[in-house]
Formats: sequence, structure tokens, C-alpha cells
Amino acid sequence: MNAGILSVRYAKAFLEYTQETGHADRVFHQVNTLLKHPEVTPDKLEPELERFVELLVRNRRMEWLRFILRTYERMYYQSKGIKAVHLTSAVQSEALEQRLIRMLEKRFSCKVVLESVVDPSLIGGFVVRIDDYMLDASVRSKIESIRRQFIIQNNRIV
Repeated sequence: MNAGILSVRYAKAFLEYTQETGHADRVFHQVNTLLKHPEVTPDKLEPELERFVELLVRNRRMEWLRFILRTYERMYYQSKGIKAVHLTSAVQSEALEQRLIRMLEKRFSCKVVLESVVDPSLIGGFVVRIDDYMLDASVRSKIESIRRQFIIQNNRIV
């Protein structure tokens, strides 16, 4: 079965279940922690999450757990009207993060949750991902673009 279809079906059912029980926020925070720090396992899983994992084991779907939980996370944010933004920058910049959050909250008229990662290989600048949109303003991508243009120009001469 297609991983995308499977993860959407299970995640949607899991989100509806946690919302019905009234514990969607608690379960989301535990899922979020598990996704960000898989090496740290909590002493006790939330009962809804525990039942969901048992269902996946019974249906032999544990290999899709990470996909399903990522989809659940995305659906939870959508249900709360939150945009998840991923920022990768060459250096840590609190000013950039705050400015980006303010700008995006104004642009999308919703709350923005920013996940920031430092990647020195970018050399400078940043990369922002929002849903299916990516803005690459890194020095590394500019250098790569110039390199490709140089190769194309030199191939024409020969």
C-alpha cells in the first residue's frame, strides 16, 4: 500500500480519536517529543498513544510509524490553524528567527511554529520551508548556481 495514503488514513483516525477523548494536546506534545528525540523514550505513553501503537502492531504497520506520526503532527497543526516553518541557517540568529516569525504570522494571519537548524555547510544565508514552498537564500546555492552557469558557458565555447 502507498505510504502516503496509509499514513494519512491512520493519522486522520488517530487525530479524530485524540480529539474525541479531549487529550489531543497532551498526545501531540508526546508525539512531538518522540519525533524530535527518538532516543529518549518516556516512562509512560499517553493511553491514546499506547492504544494506537498496539493497533499498528496488530495490523503489522509499525514500519510506517514515523510517517504516520509526522502526518499526525501536520494534521494537528492544520486543525489548530498553525503553520510549521523549518529554518536552516549557517549560524544561529535569534534576530532572524523573530523577524521571520513576525513576517510570516502577518503574511499568513496565523500562528507560526518555527523549527530552527544550524547547517554550517550553507556558508551563509538561510533556507526556509513552509508547507510545499522552499526559499533558498543560502550562499551555497548561489555558488552552485554560478558553477552551473560557468559549466554551461564553457561547454558552448568548445
